[in-house]
Amino acid sequence: METQNYRIIKINREAASEEEDKIIVEYPLTLFINGVEFITLLCTPRSLKELVVGFLYSEGIISSKDDLEDIRINEASGRADVYTGNKDLYYYQGDRLNAKRTVTTACGRQKSIIYNVVDLLGTESDKIHSCVDYTADEILDLANRFNKKSELFITTGGVHSCALCDKKDFIIFEEDIGRHNALDKILGGALLRDIRLEDKMIITSGRISSEMIIKVVKSKIPVLVSRSAPTNVAVDMARKYNLRLMGFARGNRMNVYSGAPEQSLKPPVTQDGG
Repeated sequence: METQNYRIIKINREAASEEEDKIIVEYPLTLFINGVEFITLLCTPRSLKELVVGFLYSEGIISSKDDLEDIRINEASGRADVYTGNKDLYYYQGDRLNAKRTVTTACGRQKSIIYNVVDLLGTESDKIHSCVDYTADEILDLANRFNKKSELFITTGGVHSCALCDKKDFIIFEEDIGRHNALDKILGGALLRDIRLEDKMIITSGRISSEMIIKVVKSKIPVLVSRSAPTNVAVDMARKYNLRLMGFARGNRMNVYSGAPEQSLKPPVTQDGG
């Protein structure tokens, strides 16, 4: 259940009334890897398998779905058990579970997770070398359709949305209380369905921070579009790794923050041909 009904009081300048309102559910999902508790993600209880797989992939815990032997999710207890082929991937140090690679702070609790950008990006091979060409018209058309697509947001106002697109349409669409979670659900769904990402685009409703850039660059997705703003670090990283980054994509406008010359966007054609 993604929402719960609450009786609330709505007030305007003329009157107050008691009404029923739908509130988004904040759901704790505790992730165990090979029987060891790893982290608790606070999320929306939808597409939980995709969330787990996308989280593990985008944080460098697995490199493909072949690293996974089994995933068991008990929605009633809020527990996800992941079993990997490499049982020596993790080890204990004190009371903390450590991996060979660090993971991001994420939207979680109970575990203190350290994010190390250098561990996840930093080599020439991480740069995006896609030759796919999205026009400004194609991006704005998808962004405007995206902004009207989130039923949970329309109902509750309490979620972020994320979509994986090609030039014409949405391939995967996800919603979650966390913008990182929504993106991880997209990446997990693509991994499980063997969807090629080198010619795709991500659209998100949330602010673009460095963590979002890293997740997209690691997946070799060449275009990232948001209806919100990027941070300065996000812009610097997008330019460094050849990620085309657009923000404030609404109506007929957007800001282009990053795009190498050979990846430049084609402007929309005006009626006079200019």
